[in-house]
Parts: sequence; C-alpha cells; structure tokens
Amino acid sequence: MYQKKRKMVLQYKIKTEPGSRWKKYNGKDKLKFPVGKYDFRLLNENKTKILVPKGSYAKVMKRFRQIEFFKHGRIN
Repeated sequence: MYQKKRKMVLQYKIKTEPGSRWKKYNGKDKLKFPVGKYDFRLLNENKTKILVPKGSYAKVMKRFRQIEFFKHGRIN
C-alpha cells in the first residue's frame, strides 16, 4: 500500500530580537550568525502542529531523527 511521504518544516529565529518572525531554514550557510544564536522549531508540513517547540539546533535535530526513525521503521 502506498503511503504519502510526509515532510516536516524546520524554522528558525534569532534569540536576541524579541518579536522576530519564524523563517524557513535553508541551511547553515544561509545564516548570518552561528546556529547557537538562533532558536529552532519543527512543524508538520501544513504548519498546523508544532512537533518540537522552541529549542537549540541540536535538540530539535535529535528529535527530528527520532521521528524519522520511527516513521520509517527500524533498520536492521
């Protein structure tokens, strides 16, 4: 049975600017500052549900990998 591949959206915003908007993350090379100066979050494809609330890049990516692992099943 065919299953639609669901995507997730990674967003970021700078920590020091209150009121800054969340932006789509396009890669580390597109950022002006190191990743430590940003907050990240993970949303579903439609941006209706926050999968991982605001956190560091490492924390959000760790959870992203966990979701991907369980979504596709265990690798033997």
